[in-house]
Amino acid sequence: MKSIARHPLRYNLAAMRTKALLFDFDGLILDTETADVRAWENIYADYGFPFPLESWGQIIGGAGAARFDAAAHLQDLLGVPLDLEDLQSRQTHISHSLVRQQSVLPGVMDYLHEAKRLGLKLAIASSSPHSWVDTHAQRLGVFDYFDRVICADEVGAGRTKPNPDLFLLALDRLRVRANEAVVFEDSPNGVRAARSAGIFVVAVPNEVTSQLSIENANLTLRSLTELSLGALLNKVQ
Repeated sequence: MKSIARHPLRYNLAAMRTKALLFDFDGLILDTETADVRAWENIYADYGFPFPLESWGQIIGGAGAARFDAAAHLQDLLGVPLDLEDLQSRQTHISHSLVRQQSVLPGVMDYLHEAKRLGLKLAIASSSPHSWVDTHAQRLGVFDYFDRVICADEVGAGRTKPNPDLFLLALDRLRVRANEAVVFEDSPNGVRAARSAGIFVVAVPNEVTSQLSIENANLTLRSLTELSLGALLNKVQ
């Protein structure tokens, strides 16, 4: 009998194990994290100090790993009282202005289109609140691609990433098991959360998180454009 060569980039639907894709939002779909850092860098520079990215990196993706407060830290460096609320408001204004100029990160739309073609379930699992995620997901035109959008509002206080709660809730809402899902994350906290939930995790660091140490991801990509979804799913299989 003549053997048939299987195309290496074609996902084998008959042997499909993966049923769902879970996406982080900030830094993975929309690069809000670079905007946050650039805003604080500008403020710190006004006072003559470099912004401590490593310290900030502890809270990217979820505040559960640390209690770093950039405004309070700047006050400590100066050794004089500052209007912390004014500093935070200034940072928020700069960051939000930058975020409104951002579009969907490269490769995301290709993955969403292909996932829909394959009949995969889709969810966002974000440490940000619905007021933030839903607004920007709708602005970007990606909200309706997702079967579920799971946000910080839906888990207990302090239970965002690196805790697994958001991902476990997403699995429950989608009615899939951990070994039937793949998570896409950009931050150390997000990768830890996915691993704690027992889910295969693909790290896709952005401009900021690529400067941090992201360990224990099952696979790391420089961008979602680096590997097609079909090729990635073959690796998961």
